[in-house]
Amino acid sequence: MLKKIFILFVFAVLICVGYLSLWPVPINPVSWDAPKSVGYTADFEPNMKLAGLKTLAIGEHHGPEDVAGRIEDERMIIYTSTQSGDIIRIDPHSNEHRVFANTGGVALGLQFAPDGLLDKNLIVADAHKGLLSIDANGTVTVLTDKAEDGSPILYADELAIAQDGKVYFSDASTKFGAKQAGSTLSGSLLELMEHGSTGRVLVYNPADGSTKTVVDNMSFPNGVAMCPDDACILIAETGMYAVKRFWLTGPKSGTMDTVIENLPGFPDNINKGQDGRYWVGLTSPRSQALDNLSDKPFMRKLVQRLPAAMRPKAVNYGFIFAMDMNGKVLAQYQDPSGSYPLTTGATEPGDGWLYIGSLGAIELARKDINHELFE
Repeated sequence: MLKKIFILFVFAVLICVGYLSLWPVPINPVSWDAPKSVGYTADFEPNMKLAGLKTLAIGEHHGPEDVAGRIEDERMIIYTSTQSGDIIRIDPHSNEHRVFANTGGVALGLQFAPDGLLDKNLIVADAHKGLLSIDANGTVTVLTDKAEDGSPILYADELAIAQDGKVYFSDASTKFGAKQAGSTLSGSLLELMEHGSTGRVLVYNPADGSTKTVVDNMSFPNGVAMCPDDACILIAETGMYAVKRFWLTGPKSGTMDTVIENLPGFPDNINKGQDGRYWVGLTSPRSQALDNLSDKPFMRKLVQRLPAAMRPKAVNYGFIFAMDMNGKVLAQYQDPSGSYPLTTGATEPGDGWLYIGSLGAIELARKDINHELFE
């Protein structure tokens, strides 16, 4: 009897070993050296300044990823994207909301085109559909869903509009599309686990309808923001825990440098605020387990074969910070409890409030800039 139990045990172990070693997975991990995390220290000392946020209703939706604001009838009106594809129009004065449009995909980055450009429409980076334009009546038009070389845009994520109307936007992964992966979060986890640096930043030119690659071979490029005078773009490179700067004009044109690195979490959106500041959201703290496996691609493939509950995943921890275009940290706000989960970024439309995005929240949070920030 004991011999049979032993044989069954050995057989079970062999099956498990075989599964963990040989079962096909979608990722082909690449070895890299993750920088040693210094955690929440120095410029990022822990605080509770992001706790107790005020909120605005978004209805039966979740994931107000990004925010755009514009003046309508002499007051600020807020628009936010959601995981359902609905764009929600919010009157922050009355806390009333309604569905403005539905993209038919998953809307992520939002920005209104300036006067005289792109018909002043709402420009949207949609993870399923590509780069979209939505007019005042809520009519959705696809601006582009593929690059000039014919490659499809699989994960349009964030965008920034230059003064000449060109739209710079991230295609976070050219391998793990958000639609094919089942969700935006699933696609991002696959790209980060593989670390194949398949992401890119594209530019759409409304003058000729072209879509060209600006920079490629990036590890999940996410937020994009214009530098002053459109001399460069700032790019949040999620997989490298860094914000990069790609120069568009001047003697450094065509080159990229790093403005801030070794962040304590995964940077998501980056939005241009007031007075030369840029707001960056850290969606989740870094995973020590993932960092430890950065130079062990076989082990990462093994981990990918484990049940989803046992793999590294995003952790709720509220975190946004403001920096200048050179990466100097100007302010930072945290909530270790993560009561407002998976913070993606912050938008400062100029009405005295800072609106905070999220991948999972069921309301849109905001903070009073005049009385609560920069204290």
